[in-house]
Formats: sequence, structure tokens, C-alpha cells
Amino acid sequence: MDLWEEMPPYVTGGDMIMQVTLEKTTYARPPARFEAGTPPITQVIGLGAAVDYLNEVGLDKIADYENALLEYGTRLFKDIEGVRIIGNARHKASIISFYMEAAHPHDVVTLLDQDGIACRGGHHCAQPTMTRYAVPATTRASMAFYNMPEELDALAESVKKCIRFFSAEE
Repeated sequence: MDLWEEMPPYVTGGDMIMQVTLEKTTYARPPARFEAGTPPITQVIGLGAAVDYLNEVGLDKIADYENALLEYGTRLFKDIEGVRIIGNARHKASIISFYMEAAHPHDVVTLLDQDGIACRGGHHCAQPTMTRYAVPATTRASMAFYNMPEELDALAESVKKCIRFFSAEE
């Protein structure tokens, strides 16, 4: 007998059975017996709507706007003493990763969160890069076409507040 035929399903749900009675369940033939439940129809419809929306706005417009946000945010961060931007490629995504001597990124994101600012702190699946730049981790601010320059202003002010907070502890 084929190993696939011998294996019981690990998740149960609609469309993975042939027949169900009170006495016995007969599972569908592989691979259907391992594909329980309703297919992700709403997600597919949502993805289609998102693609339509992005095409309507225009990918070039989105890229130009995100690049402008990146340039603006980079200028803001270069003026903050105690912050080191990691990654200054000429052509890069609208992401600013930075390191502060005053605090670990996990502490930074905790304080930023208190100001309603969402950033990520950690290795970002790039430990060799962290080693290369001699930092334990970074704080990452990701920008997209739905962000506003004022949000970068708020981020910069909150980062300055973090520096003041952690510098005062010393």
C-alpha cells in the first residue's frame, strides 16, 4: 500500500472526506485528504482587490512617494545625535534601520510603542549583517505609501525622547 494512503489526515474539515457515518469515516484519496477546509476564497478575492487598487494608484507613483519618505526620514535621522543608520544603499526599500548606543532596540521599540509608533527591533533575520556592522541588533522603521511625513517627524521626536530617557539612566 502507498504510504500516502496509509497516513491519516492531521487536520480534519470539509472536502477531505468521502463519507462520514456514526460508525466510520472514509477519507478522500491523497492529496485531498490533507487539504481540509474551505479553500481561502476570501483571501484570493482580497488579493485581487489589493492588486487592482495598487494598479489604480500606480506602482511608479507608489515607488516615488516611498522614496521621498525614505529621503525625508534619512535626513531627519542624520540630524539625531546618538543614532547610527545601518544600510545606506543608493537604491533601497523605504526602510530605515538604526542603532543607538544608549539602548538595545528591544527597549527602544517598547518606548516607541508607548508613543503609538510601531517599529521592529532585533536581528531581522540578518545576524551576519549585524556582525558586519558590529551591532547587536537594530530598530527598523518601515514606510509605505500610506504613511505621511508627519509620522516620520513623530518617530524622530520619539527617538530623541528615547535617547534622553536612556542617557538619563547612566
